[in-house]
Amino acid sequence: MDGRANQPVVEPIDVRFHGLDRVICCWRVGDVLIDPGPESALPALLAALGDERPRALLLTHIHLDHAGASGALARHWPDLEVYVHERGAPHIVDPSKLLESAGRLYGGAEALARLWGEVLPVPAERVHALSGGETLSFPGAGQVRVAYTPGHASHHVAYLHEDSGRAFVGDTAGVRIPPAALTLAPTPPPEVDLEAWERSLDAIAAWRPTSLGLTHFGGVDDVDAQLEATRTSLHESAQLVRGADLDAVVAAITQRVAGATDDEALRAAYARALPPEHIYLGLERYWRKRAERDAAAQSA
Repeated sequence: MDGRANQPVVEPIDVRFHGLDRVICCWRVGDVLIDPGPESALPALLAALGDERPRALLLTHIHLDHAGASGALARHWPDLEVYVHERGAPHIVDPSKLLESAGRLYGGAEALARLWGEVLPVPAERVHALSGGETLSFPGAGQVRVAYTPGHASHHVAYLHEDSGRAFVGDTAGVRIPPAALTLAPTPPPEVDLEAWERSLDAIAAWRPTSLGLTHFGGVDDVDAQLEATRTSLHESAQLVRGADLDAVVAAITQRVAGATDDEALRAAYARALPPEHIYLGLERYWRKRAERDAAAQSA
């Protein structure tokens, strides 16, 4: 008998963010969900699951496009357990500071609600804080290894599903919308750290996964090429931002996407998954804070 028949189902679920396909992918691994997306896309997720009842929710990080539906799902399924990095855990129990920060990026509470929907708290007793290095075991999904992968966010983790060999990497391995080959490193404020991101790419490569599961969007089989494309994009964007203003960066990123595809729907998916201005804002802050640290060190 083929032993693979007993392996859990591993599949992407397109949550159809604001009616667009290939923007946000929730991964289902047996009875575990990874990065459910925002509450505004919850109807599509629930429709895809049908009668399936997940046991656990694994979050790569707490940004609203990845984790905004966590509280709503915890209310929908009162026995759902939620796993998240220890730095992110307090903010899904009490999302007030997360929403305040996100509101500054997206233009206030009303714009935030239109984009992401309602962000509800997760009961503290159902939140499991991770630090990296753990191996989690789920009867309906198998074993999942955890790695701490900061760079995009200080509370980012990745998960390796041992049965399938697929690593679920959130935003660490970039944004790539099929069928386009273009990879962009997502660098929103406020926690971009280029040096940490490099180490996180190395940590994922050290797992030797057979494939990657991206939230934006879908599966990638050429692991080494995707990690290298993310690394290249990260450095190209960092140098672009260092010598340009917001308008120039937005124009350059928009041109890169236009050069990668003439499909308007695909271009729209890239813009929704990674607004070009976010690339500028995160890296501008990174360079500014780095200059402040260097100045302080020189004057000490």
